[in-house]
Amino acid sequence: MSSPFNEEKYKQLLEGLEIAIVNFSELSKVIDYRIEAEYFAHRFLEIDSVLSQIKTIPFTQVATFINGRPYNSDCFNISEGVRISKIGDVTNLRNISEWEYVTFDEFRKQKGKLLIDGDILMTLTGDPPDVGKVNYIHKPINASWNQRVAKIRVKSKQIFYESNDVLFAVLSTEFVRAQLERYAKGIRQRNLGNESLDRLLLPILSGNTQKMIEESIKHSYLSLSKSQRIYKEAENQLLNELGLKGWLTNNAPINIKQLKESFLASGRLDAEYYQQKYEDYTCFIRKYKNGTDALGNICTLNEKNFNPVDNSEYKYIELSNIGNSGEITGCITSIGAELPSRARRLVHTNDIIVSSIEGSLQSVALVTEEYDKAICSTGFYVVKSDTINPETLLVLFKSAPMQNLLKQGCSGTILTAIGRNEFQNIVMPKIRNEVQIEIADHVQKSISLRNDAKRLLEEAKMMVESEIES
Repeated sequence: MSSPFNEEKYKQLLEGLEIAIVNFSELSKVIDYRIEAEYFAHRFLEIDSVLSQIKTIPFTQVATFINGRPYNSDCFNISEGVRISKIGDVTNLRNISEWEYVTFDEFRKQKGKLLIDGDILMTLTGDPPDVGKVNYIHKPINASWNQRVAKIRVKSKQIFYESNDVLFAVLSTEFVRAQLERYAKGIRQRNLGNESLDRLLLPILSGNTQKMIEESIKHSYLSLSKSQRIYKEAENQLLNELGLKGWLTNNAPINIKQLKESFLASGRLDAEYYQQKYEDYTCFIRKYKNGTDALGNICTLNEKNFNPVDNSEYKYIELSNIGNSGEITGCITSIGAELPSRARRLVHTNDIIVSSIEGSLQSVALVTEEYDKAICSTGFYVVKSDTINPETLLVLFKSAPMQNLLKQGCSGTILTAIGRNEFQNIVMPKIRNEVQIEIADHVQKSISLRNDAKRLLEEAKMMVESEIES
C-alpha cells in the first residue's frame, strides 16, 4: 500500500512560510514547555546556534538584579520627593529630570532604594520590543525605580565583566535583546521573571574589547551630558528674552470671573481653564517687546491626510518615540497596510511635531533629515513658520509658558486634548531674529552632540557583536 504522505505537496504547502521542526524531547529543556510557534522563530534559533559556538556565562553569575517597589499611584506628583523610573522612562531613555516624583513618606514606607552612578535599569514588563530594554543611569540625585523595572549591576566578586559600562553595552545588543524577548511570558503583555534572567547567557569578551567598550560608553554619556546642557542654555536664552527666567507663577486656588469675561468669551465652564497662572502667562507674553500674535498667524499647520500605499514601506513616529530634548528617538518601520489608522500625517525636514494629548504635551520634536517623509500620528500637530526658525519653535513649544498654555487649551473627558481652534488661538511671541539665530546655533550643537553619543553607543554594541561573530 502506498504511503498517504506526498513529499512534493508538503513542500508546496510550506513554500513561503517560516517553519521550524523541533523534537518533542527538546521541549523539556524549555521554560514551562513553551510550544507557541513564536518561541521557535528563526531569529531565535539562530541565536541558539551562535550560543552553542561561543564562550558564554549565565547572567546571574555576572550581575545582580533587584526589582523596584510597588509605589502607590496616588502618591506620585510632579514637584517634590524622590524621582521614580517607570517603564516608559527606560524605553524612551528619559533624563532623570523628566521622571515623576513619589512622596518621601511613600518612598520610606515602601523601603525604596536610591540609584547610584552607573546603575542599569531594565524593563520587566511590556510588549516586544520594549520588554527587556535598558537605560544607563548617569549621576542620579534622589532617584529610584518601580516594581516593573529592575536595577542591574555587575557583581564585585566576578572576573568576567570589568564594569557596568561593558554590561550595559552587551545588554543593549540584539544578541541579548532577542533572548529576553524570547523568554518573556504572557499574552496581553510580556513579563520577564527570575527564570528568564536565569536562562540569559552573556558572551565572554576579551579584555581589550572591554576596555574599548568602556571608552565608547564613557564618551557617549559625556557627549549626551554636553548636549543636554547646551539645550538647557537655549531654553534659558529664550526665557531671558521673554523676561521669564526665574519668574514664579501665581498658583492661587481661586480666580473670580464675571460671565462676560469667562463663558461668554471662551465657551469654557471648567474651573481649571481659569487658573490664575494661565492668565499670568498670557499677560506676560503679550508684553513682549518685539510683539505677539496668535499661533495660527505665525505658524502654518499641516492638516492634510496622507494615505499610505499598502505595499510601500514607511517610517512611523508615535508619541512614545519622542525624547526629552526634542529629538525623535526611533520609529516603527512598516508597510502601509500594517500601519494604524492614526498614521496619517506626512512630515518633512524642519517640521515641528507637537503632541495634542494632555499628559504628553511635552512630546515635541524637530524633524531631522533622517525622518524626512516619515509619517506621524494624528495625535501630533505638524507646524512650521516663515518668521520663526524651527529650532526656536522647538524650544518655544517645550518652554514652560507654552506648555502651560497648551495645557489650558485641553478639553475632553476620556481623552483630554487641545483642539485645533484652541491651539491656533494661543498667543505667541515674535522672537527677535538675532535671538533666533543664537538659539538655533545652540540647538544644532546639541543635536550634533546627541548624534555623537548615539554613534558611540552603536560602536560599543558593534564591538560586542563583532567579537561574537569572530
